[in-house]
Amino acid sequence: MTHSIGIIGTGNISSAYLKIARELGLFRVAAITDLDPARAQAQASAHGSRAATLDELLADPEIVAVVNLTPPAAHAAMSLAVLNAGKHVYSEKPLAITREDGQAILAAAQARGLRVGCAPDTFLGAGLQTAREVLDAGRIGRPVAATAFMLGGGPEGWHPDPDFFYQPGAGPLFDMGPYYLTALVNLLGGVTRVGGSAVRAHAERVIGSGARQGQKVPVQTPTHVTAQLTFDGKEMESGPVATFIASFDVQASEVPRIEIYGTAGTLSLPDPNTFGGPLRVRAAGSDAWETIELTRPFQDNARGIGLADMLEAIDSGAPHRASGELAYHVLDVMQTTLDSAEAGRTLDVQSRTTRPAALSARPAWLPARMV
Repeated sequence: MTHSIGIIGTGNISSAYLKIARELGLFRVAAITDLDPARAQAQASAHGSRAATLDELLADPEIVAVVNLTPPAAHAAMSLAVLNAGKHVYSEKPLAITREDGQAILAAAQARGLRVGCAPDTFLGAGLQTAREVLDAGRIGRPVAATAFMLGGGPEGWHPDPDFFYQPGAGPLFDMGPYYLTALVNLLGGVTRVGGSAVRAHAERVIGSGARQGQKVPVQTPTHVTAQLTFDGKEMESGPVATFIASFDVQASEVPRIEIYGTAGTLSLPDPNTFGGPLRVRAAGSDAWETIELTRPFQDNARGIGLADMLEAIDSGAPHRASGELAYHVLDVMQTTLDSAEAGRTLDVQSRTTRPAALSARPAWLPARMV
């Protein structure tokens, strides 16, 4: 069944959703809206859709789900508006920038019998789903620990308007953390405890390109965050632990993106902000890494497959994978990390989640031509 959806927001990421809509043929973009009507019209014209006002989009009875691509600070208000209009919502990450707003979104959806989906869906790509297969097959034994590193120098060198990256609800943790934390939860399960530390290297950042080059941006959120994570281990013999670092203060690094350490080997994962590889394993006693062939679909940029999975789940009644509950748990883990850093002690994570079901090599919604 082909569903009609709407898109709110026409930033760069909107093109990825419009592309996957064409490729999969499972949903069509019936309307696009933006605060800038000219931008909405340009995207609509380029992709065979129509531009609309927000009110027109939300009132359209043909549209069953809406993709929320607004800036993070607006995610909660817009997702609630979509749900109040009686439509399912799929949001870009993070679900919200406060626990209270995240809870309000989930409560509104439950009250109305609607679905909430949320990016990132990169964990459904070929790289991380093949990693899930390798892990579940016991190739590295029982997972004991993991490391995850998102290290960079910050976006002000290339982004012409980087202000929002340095506001509360952003920074490296909220901006990039969802990719890494969602990948870890997909592999290891929910997080039960966090010990966090956080620092801010500079009070201001200098814009390095564009019309505002040379202007200073105030930094109002931590820019280097470390989290010691304990996982619940319900699906394993004991809960693994992980060290996660997210930073806009690192000018150069040679650490891996994510590694999982097991009793029988190590699994080296690709960048969780991508869909492909490389994926490598090194067995205990071996002196060489083995590159693992990717056995799952979607090696290239396929942002929007989480939405496709949600729409299919609406029809079948099954749970969807890139769910609001998963996204809320990641939000809770991030906020607990900052709370722990401020309190100077380890804190329990109040929300609970389980690993989403693995995506098969041929999902029911994957067209035969793409297998």
